[in-house]
Amino acid sequence: MRIIPAIDLLNGNAVRLQQGNYEQNTIYYKNPLDMAKMLQDHGFQYLHLVDLNGAKERKVIHHKILENIASNTTLKVDFGGGIANEEELQKVLEHGANQVNIGSLAVKQPEIVQKWIQELGNDTLIIGADFKTENEKHFIATSGWISTSEKTLESFVEDYLNHQAKYFVITDISKDGMLQGSNREVYQKLMKQFPDINLIASGGVTTLQEIEQLQSIGCEGVIVGKALYENKISIKELASLC
Repeated sequence: MRIIPAIDLLNGNAVRLQQGNYEQNTIYYKNPLDMAKMLQDHGFQYLHLVDLNGAKERKVIHHKILENIASNTTLKVDFGGGIANEEELQKVLEHGANQVNIGSLAVKQPEIVQKWIQELGNDTLIIGADFKTENEKHFIATSGWISTSEKTLESFVEDYLNHQAKYFVITDISKDGMLQGSNREVYQKLMKQFPDINLIASGGVTTLQEIEQLQSIGCEGVIVGKALYENKISIKELASLC
């Protein structure tokens, strides 16, 4: 299973939010490249880089930080946030992203994203499925988690699998940044319903034991953010799983 540390970018800083709330953010690094180099030095191979400003404004804002990290480390970067059209997609690829996370656009204009999957291949694009739970149903959230669509998580995943999507980052917003554990129950159900999915778990991951449980469920990868920044999981312990 891939271990993927996360760096979320807000106003040029590496931050973490609580439950997707932009007003509840903690700055951990003023220079995100310092964080990326530290991850590389500990043996990590992958990085989940999120442009929070871009997600809100629906255009990529922090492409220069992406380029800086891609040019000065060996990390394989998947980048998301603000990719609302082909111009923004090409900008991200040209600035060094190995994979691109598509979230809001995948919900609002699926025909465009399905076309990109056909053109670029399903190893390049990662479908971002961020969800909120209401009345025991899971609904997809968009626009930096500000809006909630009527699309359920399960139908959203099924539609994209039918259009040859391969990778999915699935995030329970209620868990994100809360250090209370991830939604393993939902991941397990998805793995049973869609056994061919490459599921990357995200949101709330707090312990090494939990990461091992996600691996046993069959997750292809796990994104670790706040637990690493807050030393709930030591960087050496996490790196030992790479």
